[in-house]
Amino acid sequence: MAEQVKLFGAWGSPCVRRVEIALKMKGVEYEFIEEDLTNKSPLLLKYNPVHKKIPVLLHNGKPICESVVIIEYIDETWKGTPILPADPYDRAMARFWAKFIDEKCLPALWKACWSKDEEQEKAMEEACELLKTLEAQLKGNKFFGGDNIGLVDIVANFIGFWVEVLLEAAGSTDLLTDEKFPILCKWKHAYVNCRVIKENLPPKEKLLAFFRARQQPASGPKYE
Repeated sequence: MAEQVKLFGAWGSPCVRRVEIALKMKGVEYEFIEEDLTNKSPLLLKYNPVHKKIPVLLHNGKPICESVVIIEYIDETWKGTPILPADPYDRAMARFWAKFIDEKCLPALWKACWSKDEEQEKAMEEACELLKTLEAQLKGNKFFGGDNIGLVDIVANFIGFWVEVLLEAAGSTDLLTDEKFPILCKWKHAYVNCRVIKENLPPKEKLLAFFRARQQPASGPKYE
């Protein structure tokens, strides 16, 4: 029986794109099922009854939820380009920094993009401090994974692509600049121009129009 791989997601979701990048890195063929996040399908709610969120990977009828968990599952299930390091300590550190990005950086960046006036200034300062901490982890390497893209790079895709679009939609550009973050911006350029990444990013103009139409306030992260 042929292997069945399905991915429930939405075209503009950075978390869904993470999973797609991992699947493409491994050369896994899959069916993409577009979800309407304003009217989630019975199948999505069936396969992720706990969080009721995308992405959900369905492998031979078995659901796996949460993007980082899915990426680790993909790395352990299929051969090919490794996503996590082989060394146990390095694997632990990759997981640590992936969690730092999800739990610290992304909420702060979202708030910095959508806050106003004094609240935005404070949010920008917080986001900059977190980005400095993250930038230091590159340690002179091309990617967080060393010479090749790894787990932390994939999880950081929101920083590599979505932040710039969000800032433009919100009418601000003074955050992730070469002057403030030369090393991180160098990483960003290398990341978005890597073939597997470039081929799996949403169209910028479509994403920009999507965010401009919504102009959401800073009421918490919505980067599902």
